[in-house]
Amino acid sequence: MPPDGSDLIGQSVWLVLLALPVSSVAWTVTHEEVFRELRTYCVERSRTCSSLVARKFFYLFTCEYCFSHYVIAAFLWLTGFRLLLDDWRGFVIALFALAWLSNVSMSLYGRLRVDIKAERTEIEAKELDVSVRQQALDRRRAPAGHGASRQGAAMPEVSRR
Repeated sequence: MPPDGSDLIGQSVWLVLLALPVSSVAWTVTHEEVFRELRTYCVERSRTCSSLVARKFFYLFTCEYCFSHYVIAAFLWLTGFRLLLDDWRGFVIALFALAWLSNVSMSLYGRLRVDIKAERTEIEAKELDVSVRQQALDRRRAPAGHGASRQGAAMPEVSRR
């Protein structure tokens, strides 16, 4: 059972722990490849639907901030978690506190992914540069006739009948 309004430490722990799966679900649906087709469809529908309500409905699946509010509402309904107050006001406070915390964590995660991708790209560029330099060095070291004999050896044999 979730802690009541008098247990601030327990509520703080629940708040942080609930932000993790909320962030995970919202990020996965709005960014990861597993939902790419759904997201592409929703982006197109959010631009082309004639109804404002329909456009906004489809947009919610493309924006992690927007989508996280619905995920949060579902998690709050599933867990019964309330923050500070044990009535409907605690639900509203929990919704916005979780939205803030989960979106901070998604922003940090997004930034971390950008940094990791930049590092990987830099490493790949360095590896390619080393490979190109090594090939150039190998070509300079190879004897002049060595390349010609390699090409001759690689040619297919003509079948004799």
